Amino acid sequence: MRSKEPRLVISFHTTAEAMATERLCRQNGLEGKLISVPRSITSDCGLAWSAPASLRETLETLLNRHAVEAAGYHELLL
Repeated sequence: MRSKEPRLVISFHTTAEAMATERLCRQNGLEGKLISVPRSITSDCGLAWSAPASLRETLETLLNRHAVEAAGYHELLL
């Protein structure tokens, strides 16, 4: 069984915002992937972006700069 590690999980109001985040991260070479929203988080959209917790500031800045609205930033052990 793999050990859990701290991850940043970004939830969104819409699927379009989740997909825009994936596109922006790929364009900027940032690690992460789309996942189903964990049960411990409520979200309007069923998708979330999971990335290393160390990228929080970078991702917040990137999303704000491109007007992608996140519903929330959550640090979880996944």
